[in-house]
Amino acid sequence: MRKVCYISGTRADFGLMQSTLAVIRGHADLSLSMIVTGMHLSADHGHTVEEIEAAGLDIQARVPVPLTPATGATMARNIGTMVTAFTDALEAIRPDIVLLLGDRGEMLAGAIAGLHLNIPVAHIHGGELSGTVDEPVRHAISRLSHLHFTATEGSRDRLMRMGEAAGNVHVTGAPGLDGLTDSPPPHRTAIAQSHGLDPSRRFALMVYHPVLQEADAAADHTRHILEALARADVQVLALMPNADAGAEGVRKVLKMQERPGVVVKTHLARPDFIAAMAAADLMIGNSSAGIIEAASFGTPVVNVGPRQNMRERNANVADVDSSPVRLAEAIAAALDQGRFPAQNTYGDGQAAKRIADLLASAPLGPTLMMKVNGY
Repeated sequence: MRKVCYISGTRADFGLMQSTLAVIRGHADLSLSMIVTGMHLSADHGHTVEEIEAAGLDIQARVPVPLTPATGATMARNIGTMVTAFTDALEAIRPDIVLLLGDRGEMLAGAIAGLHLNIPVAHIHGGELSGTVDEPVRHAISRLSHLHFTATEGSRDRLMRMGEAAGNVHVTGAPGLDGLTDSPPPHRTAIAQSHGLDPSRRFALMVYHPVLQEADAAADHTRHILEALARADVQVLALMPNADAGAEGVRKVLKMQERPGVVVKTHLARPDFIAAMAAADLMIGNSSAGIIEAASFGTPVVNVGPRQNMRERNANVADVDSSPVRLAEAIAAALDQGRFPAQNTYGDGQAAKRIADLLASAPLGPTLMMKVNGY
C-alpha cells in the first residue's frame, strides 16, 4: 500500500481537494496522511484545521507560521520555516508520495523538502497561467515535481514545453469540480436568508485577494468594488482574503462595512460557499473559484485585476481592471446577461478517481526521480 502525504495551508486548497482526499483515503492501494500549516491554524482565518479534523483525516504534523505583518517578506521567511518543518515531518512520516496543489508558498516548501528527501512529488493544477507571483511559484513547483495532474490539455501542453516528460503529465480535470452538481443546491431564498440578505434583491459573492505586486493598492481596489456594487444596488456576501501581502488593507476595508446589505464572513465551509456561488446573481473579485468552479453553475463572474491573468476562461468570465468606470460597466453587463449555460472547460467532475488511480499505479522508481528536461 502506497502512503500519500498531502500538504494543506488554506481553506481554499482543502476545499478543492476534500473529495479527492476522501477517495485517496478509501482507495484499496493507498493510505493518506496530512501536514497542516498556514491559515488553517489561525483563529483570524477561521481555524479551518477543524474542518480537516471533522472530516476524519489523519493530521500527522501541524506547522504554525506567523501571518502578520502580511508582507512579501513574511511570505518569503515562512517558506524557509516550512521547508525545515516539512523536512522533519516527512522524515518521520516517510510517505511514498508527497501530494501538492496549486501555487502557494507552502506547496513550494513541500516540493523542496520532498525532492531533497528523494520522495516523489505529485503536483495538481500545474501548467496554468496567471501572470502574478503565483505563476513563477506554480512553475517552480512543477519543475520540482515528478508527477503532474493537470486540469486541461492546454496545461499539459505547457508543462511538456517546459521540459516535463510526457509520460508523467496526466490530464485529470480540476478536483474542485468533483461533486459540485451531484445534487441541487438549496433554494436561493434559503441561501440569502441564511446570510442575512434580502432574497428579493440581487446579491454578489465577493472574494478579493491581494496581489503581491499591487499590495499597496489592495485596500483601494476592495473599496472600489464595494462602491461599484452599492451604486448598482447589489447586496454583498464577502469573504475575508488570504494572508498574503496587502491582506491587512483588504481586511480593514471589509471590517468597516456597516451598511445594510453587506455581509462579511471570515470563512464559509465549502458546501456553504458552493451554495452561495450557485445562487448569487454574480461573483466578483479575483478568486480562482470564479475562473474554474463558477462555470458549472453558469454564474456570471466579474474578474478584477491581474491575479488570474491568462488562465483559460469559460464563457461566464469578464475581465476588468479596478477603475470605478470599468467596474460599473462590467457589473451592469453581468446583471443584464444573467446566467450562462453550465459548461466548464476544466473537467467533468471525475478528477478524484483519476488522481487516486494514478497515485496507486504510476511507476515510482529511479527513472522517475532522475529528472531531466524533455527537450
